[in-house]
Amino acid sequence: MVAQPGARHSRQPTFAITVRDVDIREVMTASVVTTTPDRSVREVAELMRERNVGSVVLVDDDNQPVGFITDRDLAVGVLAEGHDGAGAAGGYASNPVITATPDLDLREAAALMVRHGIRRLPVLDAGRLSGIVTLDDLAARTGDPELGHDLMADITRAALPEFYFHDRGG
Repeated sequence: MVAQPGARHSRQPTFAITVRDVDIREVMTASVVTTTPDRSVREVAELMRERNVGSVVLVDDDNQPVGFITDRDLAVGVLAEGHDGAGAAGGYASNPVITATPDLDLREAAALMVRHGIRRLPVLDAGRLSGIVTLDDLAARTGDPELGHDLMADITRAALPEFYFHDRGG
């Protein structure tokens, strides 16, 4: 699903990917940790710990992504706000879920991530969740360590534009 117009920040990425043309199917992780949005925040945190992941895709009964929750969402949106772990994870998840298809070019995937200020991109093949590509995947599996640094800087600026682009005075 493509985000709503004007979502996050629309600045174009400044990085230059120098690797050969690569589809994200070549760098994505095929195993995606999923659960339902009604699972408690505590259960999702335990799932993240057990599976050693920093995010979980929330899916509906048809296995369609309906939300995306990260370890940062749990720390900042739940704990820092004083909520306990009993609430449903769906209430703290990001949505709509920005997704890609396996044949999306790595450059386009990176630009999509920057445009929406996201570090993880679920991959749908024929409408079914088939993998996930992360910022680390893009950097590590393409053999371009500077790519990860450049992407991280661009994604951080896109996710926090008011921090980077406000008038800081003289």
